[in-house]
Amino acid sequence: QAQLVESGGGSVQAGGSLRLSCAASRFPYSLNCMAWFRQAPGKEREGVASIHTTYGTTGYVDAVEGRFTITSDNTKSTLYLQMNNLKPEDTAMYFCARYSERYLPDCGLDRGSYSTWGQGTQVTVSS
Repeated sequence: QAQLVESGGGSVQAGGSLRLSCAASRFPYSLNCMAWFRQAPGKEREGVASIHTTYGTTGYVDAVEGRFTITSDNTKSTLYLQMNNLKPEDTAMYFCARYSERYLPDCGLDRGSYSTWGQGTQVTVSS
């Protein structure tokens, strides 16, 4: 019954910003690793950023370090990804995901460790 619903995607020019949201429901939001992944056409799905909803620890893939910020509003059970200084190579379908187990202190961006997925929201960055 766990559900993740992404929103906030769209089309922007290079250098622009977008804020993605992921509304989580029907599962305990606390003590979870949550993450954003993305998949471009012809590419494998890659981890972008992760956060522990309780401990607050975050991690980013090198390609977005310093440009993207992952945050969590636990009162709303909503995950966010603030994307600044967007580049054409950021173009992809962005997915929200939940780790397969709760109570883990370390999240990481191993796709195989995340078992609950949203439907995705498209981000397109033009040059």
